[in-house]
Amino acid sequence: MKIIRVANAEEGGKKAFELIKEGMAAGAKVLGLATGSTPETLYKEMVESDLDFSNMVSINLDEYVGLGGNDEQSYRHFMNEKLFNKKPFKDTYVPNGKAEDLTAECKRYEEIIDSHTVDIQILGIGQNGHIGFNEPGTPLDSLTHVVELTESTINANKRYFEKVEDVPTTAVSMGIGSILKGKKMILMAYGEAKADAVKGMVDGPVTIDMPASALQNHDDVIVIIDEAAASKL
Repeated sequence: MKIIRVANAEEGGKKAFELIKEGMAAGAKVLGLATGSTPETLYKEMVESDLDFSNMVSINLDEYVGLGGNDEQSYRHFMNEKLFNKKPFKDTYVPNGKAEDLTAECKRYEEIIDSHTVDIQILGIGQNGHIGFNEPGTPLDSLTHVVELTESTINANKRYFEKVEDVPTTAVSMGIGSILKGKKMILMAYGEAKADAVKGMVDGPVTIDMPASALQNHDDVIVIIDEAAASKL
């Protein structure tokens, strides 16, 4: 696990973009992408660059159950607004939150992951150590599944909704095992609120109580953090 310390999220976004640019030059074709505020500076760098993504495939980590792609709170809409509408990709995959059969949707999505091996996986980390929507207690070999979101995750995401009651309580998420199929991991974390999770991920035991600790079992992980997020290392 390689740790890169940066001054702030803007510098972190630039560093992550450099790594993606290097990866694409070396032949990377599939990017695993994340949502939330953490990767926004990366997507800004991607949009403002002259890099061509039209032959690239993207696979997103997760989507809220019950929200369609046209819903402004959906992760499909987030990705369209932040990246895809401005930098077209060859194919973009996000779980279908409106699928009638969620078990079948999880199986379908895992098949997409297996047929498009992720070259570079972008990750954030939750305050409770979740990656994707894999909350504490999730088996470390889990595949794409339906997740019951914890109260802390719902509270962390309520800023995107009018009121906390509007926040979906379930999501379809790549499992921890699904994520670890990717060749390279780039995890970004900023702010003091992430310090405990970063410490548990880097220094703690590998345990289902800290889902991100599973990254210790992967042989190519780069962690980009500011001083606040690194303060407990």
